[in-house]
Amino acid sequence: MSGPTPLAARPSWRLAGRHLASLTIPRRSDYTGLARSWRGDLVAGVTVGVVALPLALGFGVASGVGPAAGLVTAIVAGFVAAVLGGSHLQVSGPTGAMTVVLIPVVARYGPEAVFALSILAGVLVVVMGLVGMGRLVSVIPWPVVEGFTLGIGVIILVQQVPLALDVERPEVENATAAAVQTLRVTDWERAAAPLAVTLGVIALMVLLARLRRSLPASLIAVAVATVVVELASLDIDRIGALPDALPSFQVPAWDSAALAAMLPSAMAIAALAALESLLSARVADGMVETVPDTDANRELVGQGLANVASGLFGGMPATGAIARTAVNVRAGARTRVASASHAVVLVLIVLLLTPVVALIPMSALAGVLIVTAIRMIDLHTGRAILRATRADAVVYLSTVVVTIVFDLIVAVQVGVAVAALLALRAMARVSGLSRQDLPPDMEAEEEDALLHEQVAVYHFRGALFFGETKRFLDEMTTVKDVRVIILVLREVRVMDASGAHALAEIITDLRRRGITVLLKGLDAQQLKMSAAVGVLDALGDDGHYFADLPAAVAHARNHVRFEVRGSAELECGTARV
Repeated sequence: MSGPTPLAARPSWRLAGRHLASLTIPRRSDYTGLARSWRGDLVAGVTVGVVALPLALGFGVASGVGPAAGLVTAIVAGFVAAVLGGSHLQVSGPTGAMTVVLIPVVARYGPEAVFALSILAGVLVVVMGLVGMGRLVSVIPWPVVEGFTLGIGVIILVQQVPLALDVERPEVENATAAAVQTLRVTDWERAAAPLAVTLGVIALMVLLARLRRSLPASLIAVAVATVVVELASLDIDRIGALPDALPSFQVPAWDSAALAAMLPSAMAIAALAALESLLSARVADGMVETVPDTDANRELVGQGLANVASGLFGGMPATGAIARTAVNVRAGARTRVASASHAVVLVLIVLLLTPVVALIPMSALAGVLIVTAIRMIDLHTGRAILRATRADAVVYLSTVVVTIVFDLIVAVQVGVAVAALLALRAMARVSGLSRQDLPPDMEAEEEDALLHEQVAVYHFRGALFFGETKRFLDEMTTVKDVRVIILVLREVRVMDASGAHALAEIITDLRRRGITVLLKGLDAQQLKMSAAVGVLDALGDDGHYFADLPAAVAHARNHVRFEVRGSAELECGTARV
C-alpha cells in the first residue's frame, strides 16, 4: 500500500490553490473583539458610506466611465476587499489616483474597455500577492510617496476645471493641457452659475470642517448645492439617471487584440492598486495600536479579487482609499465590519434615493474633489523634505514633476530610480581605501625595515559595487616598492558582481607588475560571488585568501623573505660569474 504523497510530488496547482485559500478564506480572528466594537463599527460604516457617496460619483465622472460605475465600484469592490483583504480597517473604492490613470485609457479605448481592464489588473494584483510582493512597498522612499501624493493632488485639482465650468472635457489625455484648452473655449457668461456652485461647495466644506470635523461636510455641501440649484432652476449639468437596482453580473466583451494592447495599462493599474492600497493600510495601522497590522500579501489578493468583482459588475478599478480609511478609523472602526457596512449603506442609497442623487449638479462634485485634492497637498511635509537633504529634495521634486507631466507609474519608477542612484552615490562617498601599518604586535623585533616596507596592508570600507569601486581600487596600483599587498575586506557591507569584477581586474594588473595580493575578510556570500566572477582565480593557485589577518601577514613575510633571499642568491651568482 502506497504511503502519503510527498510534498514535493504533489501537483503545483494544488499547492497554489491551498496558498490562495490561505490568503483569501475569512478567519474567525478577522472579527476578534466584534462583540465589544460592533456599535462603533456600524456607526463608522454609516459615516464612511455618507462620505464615500459624493466621492464615488465624482471619481466615476472624472474618470470618464460615469457616476454609476463609480458607485458600483464603491459597493462591490468595497465589500469584497473588506471581507477578503488583509487589513481590518481599510476602505476601498474608486480613488483620485486611479482616476488619473484611467483618463487616457478611456480616451484611447472607450469606457467599456475599463471593465475588462479592471478584471485583468485584478488578476495581476492577485498574482503579486501570491508571490509575496506585499513587502516591497516598504522599500519605496518617503520622498517618492510624498511627491507621488502631491502630484496626484495637483492632477485631481486641474481635472475639475471642465466640471466646474460646465464644459465638455477636451479629448486630451494630459489633465493640465485639457484644463488650459477648457479655459480657452469657455463661455464665461454661461459658466458663471456652475462656477458659483463649485465655489459655494468649497466654502461650505471648509466652514463645516472648522465648525465641527465630525460632520459629513461633503455630503451636506452637495445636498445644499442641489437644493439651491433646484429651487433656482439653474441650467446646470446634473448627474442624471442612475440604476435604481443592484448591479447585475456581466462578463465584459473580450477582444484578444485589444487586451494585448491594454496589457501595459493593466500592469500600471495593478501596480498603482497595490501601491496605494498598501500605503493606505500602513497609514491605518499607525492610527490604532489595538488592531492587528495588515497582512500585506493577503491585502493584495483581496484587492485583486475586489477589482475582478468590480469589473464583472460594471465597475472600474479600485484601491484602498487613504481619506476614507482615515475617516473610518476616526469614526471608531475596529474590525472589517465597518468597511463592509459602508458598502451596505451605499446599496441602500441605490435602492431608496436614486431619484434624488440624479439631481446632484456636476459642478458640486467638482467642488468636493477640489477640496479633496487640496487636502492631499501637504505643504508642511514638502517643506520638511526640501530642507532635509539635497538628495531628498531632488527625489521629491522629480517625482512631483513626472507625476504631473507623464503619469503616476512612471513617476514612482523615476522616483525610486533617482533615490537608488543618489543612495549609491552617498554610499560611494562613505566608502574608501586606507593604507595601514602592520599591527605592532605582529612585528618581530629582528625584522628588518626593508621587510616591513615591502608589505602593504589596505583596508576597504563601505560598498564594493558598480559605482566608484574602480576609482578606489586604482589607488592600490600607484603603490611602489611593494612585493605583497594584503587587502582587508572585513568592513565591506555590500558587494555586487561589478565590484567583484573590478577587484579581479586590479589583482590581475598588480600580479603582472610582480606584486602578490592576499585577500582577507569576505563573508560566505561575498566569497561565493568572488569565486564565480574570477577573483580567486586572479589570486593564483597558492591559496592567497585568508580568514584572519595574522595568517595573511605571516604568509606575506615568508613570501617577501623568500623573494629577498632569492634575489640575494641571484646577485651572488652573478658576481661570481
